[in-house]
Amino acid sequence: MKTYTLKMMCLLALLAAFPPLSTDMYLPALPLLQKLWQQPMSVVNLTLSGFFIGFCVSMLLYGPLSDKYGRKPLLMVGIILYIAASFVSGFVDDIYHLISLRVLQGVGASSGVVISMAITKDLYEGQQRQRILAYMAVIMALAPMLAPVLGGVIMTWLSWHWVFFVQAAMGMIALGGVFWLKEPLQEPEDVSIFKTMGLYLKLFGNRRYIGLVLLFSVIVLPHFSFIGSASNIYISHFGTSEQVFSYFFAFNAAAIMAGSFICTRVQRHMASDKIVTISFGGILAAGLLMHADLVAGPWGLALPMALASFFFGLSRPPSNYLVLQQVDQGAGTASSLMIFLYFIVAAFAMWFISLDWADTIHVIARLAIFSGIFVFAVWLPMVKKLDLNKR
Repeated sequence: MKTYTLKMMCLLALLAAFPPLSTDMYLPALPLLQKLWQQPMSVVNLTLSGFFIGFCVSMLLYGPLSDKYGRKPLLMVGIILYIAASFVSGFVDDIYHLISLRVLQGVGASSGVVISMAITKDLYEGQQRQRILAYMAVIMALAPMLAPVLGGVIMTWLSWHWVFFVQAAMGMIALGGVFWLKEPLQEPEDVSIFKTMGLYLKLFGNRRYIGLVLLFSVIVLPHFSFIGSASNIYISHFGTSEQVFSYFFAFNAAAIMAGSFICTRVQRHMASDKIVTISFGGILAAGLLMHADLVAGPWGLALPMALASFFFGLSRPPSNYLVLQQVDQGAGTASSLMIFLYFIVAAFAMWFISLDWADTIHVIARLAIFSGIFVFAVWLPMVKKLDLNKR
């Protein structure tokens, strides 16, 4: 792989990894903050849901604006906001100020995710773009694998405030990379911003695009319900330390990375739609295994969830590729709407799982079973009727 492509891929992966860096590093602190501020977990989890609400709403602006004004200026603005919100979060002393700052942090983080996806369409085509997306997914999977471990170390030796200072430092690294980036968009949209925003209406009229986005959004339910409840399950329910929890969470993230890595190999010999079909089946099987309670203790969650995460990681590069294949222009807008719907479902999953369930693990399992059955019921007839790999 050429040096420029490798550097570009690492930068794009870092930008796209802002959500796991901003959430997973912070997870070991949630039970402590619940006790420190004497708040129910449903309120503390608003620091997660609030991040994704700000993230989702703002990305609807970043895509069209970057299609008109270029990728680099919007990235610079978003990352600077992310750095500022992260730094100030380290000084707050109550849950409600932290929730507000987390919303702003999400607004900044969304620029990296949306625009990095659009840049892959600006610079790469066909199989090369699919390969780049898969390699990015492997690199991005390091973030949820390493972030909770780093968060656990910070919680052990420093304090929860330093989680946000470290996130601000990572934002500074990304800002440096974007500063030296050459503008990747060669032909900006030569229309008013209102017409550029009108591309959303056009996308809703694209039945292939919107159908795939809505369908693939359902499959994130078990993944983000696990993220929203993992620290409470491992630390409060199973009694592990913050550091041990981080290892279990890293094990799950490693499964996602393994799935993305396998995708880089099998996509050379297998069509994207077949990889996605196998992935859906794997997530359904993992949900059934989790619900069967075959293993006691924390491994009863860790093992079947790792299986679900492996197939989730396997599915993301080809599913994103198939979605973007359905549009011919406005890649930034298309990326915005796609990721917006993904993370709206993610925010719902993290709120839903924080409710007072008698058995949270079984709720995660049922979400995996439901999403697997639902997507199979819609996906299999769809893939037979449409040639999704071509435009």
